[in-house]
Amino acid sequence: MEFKGAMGGIYRLTEWITRLAATNLLWAICSSPFLFFLIMKLLVMQQNLANESLQMNWAIGIVAPLTLFPATSALFTVVRKWNMGDTDVPIFRTFFKGYKENYKQSLLGGIFYTVLFVVMYLDYTVYMTQFRNMQLVGIIMLILLLLLFVSLFNFFSMVVHYHMSIGLIIKNAVLLTLIRPFRVFSTLLGSGLLFYIGFSYPVLFIFFIISIVAWFAFFNFYATFNKMQEQMQKMQLQKEEEEAALAEEKGDERADGNPASEGPADKSDREQVK
Repeated sequence: MEFKGAMGGIYRLTEWITRLAATNLLWAICSSPFLFFLIMKLLVMQQNLANESLQMNWAIGIVAPLTLFPATSALFTVVRKWNMGDTDVPIFRTFFKGYKENYKQSLLGGIFYTVLFVVMYLDYTVYMTQFRNMQLVGIIMLILLLLLFVSLFNFFSMVVHYHMSIGLIIKNAVLLTLIRPFRVFSTLLGSGLLFYIGFSYPVLFIFFIISIVAWFAFFNFYATFNKMQEQMQKMQLQKEEEEAALAEEKGDERADGNPASEGPADKSDREQVK
């Protein structure tokens, strides 16, 4: 039975609330080791416990590729279906199917991104705190960190949308981030706004924020993908038209020519053209 009018709108709204909450909860459960150490990290930072904070950093770095990255890939598997029009996809089955199929690539990509984040964050901290005369380098490192953060969204989108090696996925995720600055800005702005709301109301992180961010990130990626596909098709069509016009022109030249009146030089020229 399909509801119409105000009742239909309320019904569709509750459907989307349920979808977002269920997917977000599955992500939180599968990422729970990472979230546990992250919460512990925030607690020890409030108490200024340097040694414990360092230990939490190591724990976060170890569990992130093992739990956070596969869970996020599974989340993107679901939001990909939504963005492509399959809104009634079974969430539980689709989530864990994506978790299983993309686990290896997510793990390898997670190791790469985690190491890169740690190195760049340490560089940023050192330049901003210990080398006061080189804070410009620290600002550049911060910008690179933001770009790396956005490339993560493209990475997860490509993991669930393409069948490519992990090296190509990482390379294309970074390149796509660099060549589409408007999408970078809109993704950063949208994610920043959602995270701000989440920090104001932390319970939303458990039920909605992460799944909405993932949906928005894949929406941006998919729009970029479709636009690039259209551009490639136009270029291919233009190339085929130019080749057809050139072939037709050559055919007309051959039809208008008189082979019997050609001298040796003319024949030689024609052979070179061929």
